[in-house]
Amino acid sequence: MHHSGVTNNYFAKSTMGLCKDYHQNPFSTTKGDAFIQSNLLPQRPPQRTVLGVISDNEQIRKPYGQGAVPKFLNGIENALPANVATKQCFAIYIDEPQKLQERCALEIEYPCLEEAEENLAKQNFHLLLEISAASPMLVDASLQSAEDQSGSDPDSIALSEYIEDIHLYLRQAEVKHRPKPYYMRKQPDVTPAMRTILIDWLVEVGIEYKLRTETLFLAVNYLDRFLSCMSVLRGKLQLVGTAAILLASKYEEVFPPEVDDLVYITDDTYTKKQLLRMEHLLLKVLAFDLTVPTVNQFLLQYFHRQAVCTKTEYFAMYLAELTLLDVDPFLQYLPSITAAAAYCLANYTINKVFWPESLSAFTGYSLSGIVPCLSDLHRACANAPHQAQQAIRDKYKASKYMQVSLLEPPASLPLK
Repeated sequence: MHHSGVTNNYFAKSTMGLCKDYHQNPFSTTKGDAFIQSNLLPQRPPQRTVLGVISDNEQIRKPYGQGAVPKFLNGIENALPANVATKQCFAIYIDEPQKLQERCALEIEYPCLEEAEENLAKQNFHLLLEISAASPMLVDASLQSAEDQSGSDPDSIALSEYIEDIHLYLRQAEVKHRPKPYYMRKQPDVTPAMRTILIDWLVEVGIEYKLRTETLFLAVNYLDRFLSCMSVLRGKLQLVGTAAILLASKYEEVFPPEVDDLVYITDDTYTKKQLLRMEHLLLKVLAFDLTVPTVNQFLLQYFHRQAVCTKTEYFAMYLAELTLLDVDPFLQYLPSITAAAAYCLANYTINKVFWPESLSAFTGYSLSGIVPCLSDLHRACANAPHQAQQAIRDKYKASKYMQVSLLEPPASLPLK
């Protein structure tokens, strides 16, 4: 059972099942018929994820009539606040093509053997290429010899050299691109439970399209930053989340999902035009600042700095994704702190060690500074099996993640 259209009520997953109907292509076309080919519907995979629309008491609400779509803050064009709409949010600068400063030497040869050939000889131009200079494409042999001797990856050598500078930059950027911790208190029509349902659905979208973990974290960051300064009606919350995962996919993925596919998985609740307009609005509000540090990035840095076993890595990744569900309390912590808490809890659960000295020196975080976030994460991990949203647990139950979501954290942590 599913309903298309937008309701003004709390949306949730009525049947998070997989839709089995296809969009078959009724047209036949030749390879050269570009006009018909561009208007063909894309072939749909046999399985799709659809988000249902239900009310607070789990009763199906009557959808709006055909074409009666409620307005979103009196229209997308007027959705920006006054202090944002009156100033230029972004600018694009195009550099002029740089003129060539160096040209090949050109020499004109005038043979003097016979005057009869002079006019013909004046038309002979010979390019003299300077080949004595070293080629800019030559590879430094010292790097190759160092790689051969150590047997390591040259990318790892470069990362080790700049990892501290990269970490310092990410620590500065995470403060700049941080959502407001308590923005949900100012949302008149959206609740934390609705956001949790939306994030759980985005996880399933990521599983459906095999998106990278970083794509999910970026999408949640875009969503929270947008909601930090924009009031959204509950009927449009899923549209904002869909636009966020679309932007994150374009940023991170090699082959992002098509816009038509994302419209389809919303059960055609929104149109393609609505999704593209929301993407435009999202970019305006974010001022095109899409390069942001996430919990996943910091966690990967910690793994590189202090290696742990694969099972510990997967469990830490599972814990990090759990923090995406709850806006309170985890949004009050910086991503670097949340990643440190995930590392500590995973490391202690499997290896009985909390926070190594190498990471303490690298990050400047002591265990006592991580304890508040660590306690909240331990509580969230213990309650995860009893939550209604199980997409993250189901994801990490797979054998490729060594079924780490089935691990039970310690009943108590010796933090004192």
